[in-house]
Amino acid sequence: MRRSLSTERCYYNDGMTEDLTARKCKPCEGGAEPLSTEQAEALLKALHQDWKISADGLEISRRFEFPAYSRTLGFANAAAWIAISEGHHPVLTVSYGSCDVSYTTHAVNGLTDNDFICAAKTDRLISESG
Repeated sequence: MRRSLSTERCYYNDGMTEDLTARKCKPCEGGAEPLSTEQAEALLKALHQDWKISADGLEISRRFEFPAYSRTLGFANAAAWIAISEGHHPVLTVSYGSCDVSYTTHAVNGLTDNDFICAAKTDRLISESG
């Protein structure tokens, strides 16, 4: 059962066992409500344990570490490709051996399903690369 926010966009799905990587981001419009703390914490459980919700509850973030700058850049480019194909863009902070990834939905000033969908797809980049 899908519980709608104030619009049909940026929905929250009660089916927590659903694979987030199989879902597509939905456009968010002003007027939609962000996920509640409980909803965000439930969706966080579907992600790698390194993802954290910020103290203010407005974003999720994770640091990805790599042995070389070339691997870091490859990951950042792959994460950018996910962002472009989903229409939902993270903040990427690239340094020599790491890339910090943060997601939030600016249109609702908080978290939506889109943030967790993209985070799950970003996790998959690491699991598929071995």
